[in-house]
Amino acid sequence: MGRVFSGVQPTGNLHLGNYLGAIRNWVAMQEEHDCIFCVVDLHALTVAQEPEELHAHTREVTAAYIAAGIDPKRSIIFNQSQVAGHSQLAWLLGCFTPLGWLNRMTQFKEKAGGHRENAMLGLYGYPVLMAADVLLYKATHVPVGEDQKQHLELARDIAGAFNRRYGREVFPLPEPVILGATARVMSLRDGRNKMSKTEPSDYSRINLTDDADLIAKKIRKAKSDSIMGMTYSPQKRPEASNLLSIYAALEGVSLDEVCARFADSPFSDFKKELSEVAVAHLGPIGERMRRLLSDPGYIDGLLREGAERARALADPILAEVEQVMGILTP
Repeated sequence: MGRVFSGVQPTGNLHLGNYLGAIRNWVAMQEEHDCIFCVVDLHALTVAQEPEELHAHTREVTAAYIAAGIDPKRSIIFNQSQVAGHSQLAWLLGCFTPLGWLNRMTQFKEKAGGHRENAMLGLYGYPVLMAADVLLYKATHVPVGEDQKQHLELARDIAGAFNRRYGREVFPLPEPVILGATARVMSLRDGRNKMSKTEPSDYSRINLTDDADLIAKKIRKAKSDSIMGMTYSPQKRPEASNLLSIYAALEGVSLDEVCARFADSPFSDFKKELSEVAVAHLGPIGERMRRLLSDPGYIDGLLREGAERARALADPILAEVEQVMGILTP
């Protein structure tokens, strides 16, 4: 079946882009793979976090996983910090990671910007921890967007370097599962920018916790143009193209079908139909999330149970790595 590992940072405001670009795909993967879905709270610490907000956001991501259809009995759901092996293996793998490899990581360059000398070690070593996340479970498949593909390539390089150093195939080389065209959902206020939880206007995104009325209102207020008929042209009509893509993704139909159906429709009529589709698909997810979040003790219990199952997989693999390296353990 293969083993899948993936995760989301608990930074709040999970939105439609997170759902269509990642979480919905994970739900389908449960049918054919052994799946581990993590709330990667250690990665979130590369940006300053308020403790209570981090707690709340960790629960929110967990609730989103379950509300969207990830089954905590079939798949493992836990938060990263509850399994110490992630941090332990990251140190061990760091000893096989040349600085030159990390210096090529484009995300570090983008996030550090012109202040690289003041950047924290955690941000610089982020890709090594990501490699440890995957290799700690000997995951064979990792669903990634284009922005994470380079990090997975690094994980493969690190695994290969470890295997060559000790002459044993300890780690499989994880294969990327590149997410499809719906992975990149754009802002409702500017179709040239990716939908983001950090954009100031809440009307730029549809949050998974939004209720039906707010979802419909945000789509009505989404930026439009004055051209008659709905056509797909990301360069000339970025907002129309984004909304057409969202409709196709939610309904599970081709973009060509959607374009043909609404070729003669004004923007207002199309938005009305998109609102109905979005509410039908996302409304129940938001309702389930709100119900789950009303019982934090239940969510915390699920995370503890998931962490126990994750440790049961991780501990023997970490012990194998330490034995291969010559580290004496009790």
